[in-house]
Amino acid sequence: MVDYFTADTHFGHSGIIRLAKRPFRSVEEMDGALIEAWNDRVGPEDRVFHLGDFCFKGSKRAQSVLERLQGRIVFLKGNHDTENTAKLPRWESVHDILEVTVEGARLVLCHYPLLEWPGAWRGALHLHGHTHGAIAPNQGRGDVGVDVWGYRPVRLEEIKARLEGATPFHPSDNYAFRAGD
Repeated sequence: MVDYFTADTHFGHSGIIRLAKRPFRSVEEMDGALIEAWNDRVGPEDRVFHLGDFCFKGSKRAQSVLERLQGRIVFLKGNHDTENTAKLPRWESVHDILEVTVEGARLVLCHYPLLEWPGAWRGALHLHGHTHGAIAPNQGRGDVGVDVWGYRPVRLEEIKARLEGATPFHPSDNYAFRAGD
């Protein structure tokens, strides 16, 4: 079993092609390419953490897409996901935020980027979606959305390699107050 991470697939969302400058001519072409890229990487026994914005409005399309995707899927709800989508039986589990250990690394998963998260001071990584690559990663936080990773799920080792070259993470940088001030 291999673990993968992804977000912001926006299956069925024609507007995301323009908004995120995706290289597809139609929503059908985009959905087909995303499904193919997913299944080229993910095997039936692999686990995928999908960090939100799976499908734009509506569980009918979500259900039909889910039937075509390989792997076991842990779903974290995004702002474009409906309650009907969250209730689909195909998900292994559904969360708003999730703390999990993968390959020995403590991870905090959420659709939204957080300024600080549990364990940030002790090396926990925060993976998110939502921003479509619009904010720079740092050594503690990274966007796992398809727009950042070639429209495919990504492994933790790939994420860690990219974060190593990012700005160092210092949680105290998020605050104007410093001890002694």
